[in-house]
Amino acid sequence: MTGSRTASSGVPTWLYVPAALGVGLIVLPPIALLAKTPWHTFVEQVTSESSRQALVLSVQTATISTILCILLGVPMAVVFARHDGVFARVLRSLVLLPLVLPPVVGGIALLYTFGRLGLVGSPLREIGVDIAFSTTAVVLAQTFVALPFLVISTEGALRVVGTRYEEVAATLGAGPTRTLWRVTIPLVVPSLLAGIVLAFARAMGEFGATITFAGNAPGITQTAPLAIYVAEIDDPTAAIPLSLVLVVVSLVVVVAVHARRRAPERTAL
Repeated sequence: MTGSRTASSGVPTWLYVPAALGVGLIVLPPIALLAKTPWHTFVEQVTSESSRQALVLSVQTATISTILCILLGVPMAVVFARHDGVFARVLRSLVLLPLVLPPVVGGIALLYTFGRLGLVGSPLREIGVDIAFSTTAVVLAQTFVALPFLVISTEGALRVVGTRYEEVAATLGAGPTRTLWRVTIPLVVPSLLAGIVLAFARAMGEFGATITFAGNAPGITQTAPLAIYVAEIDDPTAAIPLSLVLVVVSLVVVVAVHARRRAPERTAL
């Protein structure tokens, strides 16, 4: 073994330098938040009326949007995993578009779809249904940006599992629906749970599409990220406590997803 490689892991020694810089780039900002947090007013600011309203609304809307992601995303993941034609690939690309689309652009697209003069919103307005700038708009915006996370996580697991177990179930007389619930879904539960957690976290942190499509009305559409934005404009220090709460939530999500993905490896050992 050459001197440029460590004896323990076989990783080139020089590789640790950019790796350390990358870790620092991600880790230092949360540490800076901790260092600048006004702890003497932390509880007071986090439990203030505006903060509580924003946090409660975020949790409620993120929960509803995550349920929608499950109801819509799992069927899409199954269809995309079991069909590989040109049409399916095009649809899959469109469904995954919010992963790379700027959130503000997504919000504008939603506005021209479900807004009062939108493609769908205009007919709905005629029957007395207004979606834009309402709590429903928050849920739609969160679902729009979070749905691809659940789809891509579940679809990837379905492709890895393959169809051999489904084929065995079919030879034993199980119909497609019974096979789906008794064979397919149980096989991808860890990845499905990871996708659900990621979708919830993405919904909780959504900002651009929400403020563009739903607005920023306290108690109605002002989620925690929007409340942080408003607080930061008036007093940057006042935005830190609520920001730290979201950092903790995000950290819990990352740890939960990582633990779920490591579980099969430990089981295999």
